[in-house]
Amino acid sequence: MQKTSFGRDFLLVVIGQIISLFGNAILRFALPLYLLRQTGSPALFGVVTACSFAPMVVLSMAGGVLADRVNKRNIMVGLDFSTAAIILFFYAALGRLPTVPLFIAVLMLLYGISGTYQPAVQASVPLLVQKEKLIAGNAVINQVNTLSGLLGPVAGGVLFTLWGIGPILLLSAACFAFSAVMEIFIRIPHERRPSEAGVFQVVRQDLQECCRFVQSEKPVFVSVVVLVAMFNLVLSAVMIVGTPILITQVLGMSDTLYGLTQGSLALGGLCGGALAAACGDKLRVQKAHLLLLACSAAVAVMGLSLWLRLPPLVSYAAITLMSFAAMGASTLFMVQIYTLVQVQTPPQLVGKVMAALISIAMCGQPVGQALYGLLFGLFAPYPYLVLLGAAGAALCISLCSRRVFGRLA
Repeated sequence: MQKTSFGRDFLLVVIGQIISLFGNAILRFALPLYLLRQTGSPALFGVVTACSFAPMVVLSMAGGVLADRVNKRNIMVGLDFSTAAIILFFYAALGRLPTVPLFIAVLMLLYGISGTYQPAVQASVPLLVQKEKLIAGNAVINQVNTLSGLLGPVAGGVLFTLWGIGPILLLSAACFAFSAVMEIFIRIPHERRPSEAGVFQVVRQDLQECCRFVQSEKPVFVSVVVLVAMFNLVLSAVMIVGTPILITQVLGMSDTLYGLTQGSLALGGLCGGALAAACGDKLRVQKAHLLLLACSAAVAVMGLSLWLRLPPLVSYAAITLMSFAAMGASTLFMVQIYTLVQVQTPPQLVGKVMAALISIAMCGQPVGQALYGLLFGLFAPYPYLVLLGAAGAALCISLCSRRVFGRLA
């Protein structure tokens, strides 16, 4: 079948992404917020979010291998139907089964499915779009993802405030089911490959090949991924866990305002990506540590706004604006790092090396989420101490990273 640029099948993929990602975004917003409202425990909230995030780290690599060996349309259809069924089960079980184990099991399943699903979408784009339109096609998929992350929390905040968790679960399940039905009609070229080994054995072989390349040719990649993992542990995790705690518990703001803050994170990522596209030729990896310093400064401003005991709305505005700034700076940073790794890696290894590095870099987040949940509980009267401590640790990592990024260049 000949490929067409932005033809029927690609448009169906895009529309399916819009619907399913919107359902995913409102769900990821509502479920952690509901758990925090029900338990009121930052420590428990941190542990549950850490447990739920771990499967996505592990399965993102397996998802890439699966996307190369199984019909991508079947992966998308099966996972969307499975997600709808899991959400409906959760809706029926809520209030009937113990809350915390139920949340852990469901969130682990949902995040694991998400880690397996996205590689199939990314791998389908080159098969549905002409080569000269490939960059534009990938940009469309990326913008859909970002816009869903922007609009989902805002809509989820309004719905959660008005009607609670129930309607959000039903709406999200309907989004995934409708997306799956649409995806049945997508035609994605697929060439069946002989199965010499299982998925996890193939993943192990790919990781071994990546390790051999990195050890012999690019040992600096190890330093870079360790730095990013440490930064995720120290700073990314404090924002993921801290934002809902600070806004809903410390400042006493509404769920709608929390949704706006979550939307500002996505908007920051959108602006950071646009800035990277517009000024990419002016970015220098030797200066990448300045972007990490900007993220550290943003979290420090959040802590200072609470330490100075500013009016709640002023502190809320500071947290929201700094969330936007930190996400924009981190997006610029990751675009630089991804681009350099792609350029300095042989084409036949790019996908494997990128998947391995991203998975390892994400390992710091679950650990950090559990840690900060405990810290926000222990220092409940002084949440600014947690933020300022995280900003200080991130500052040290940023300064130490300068030499590593110089070697990467």
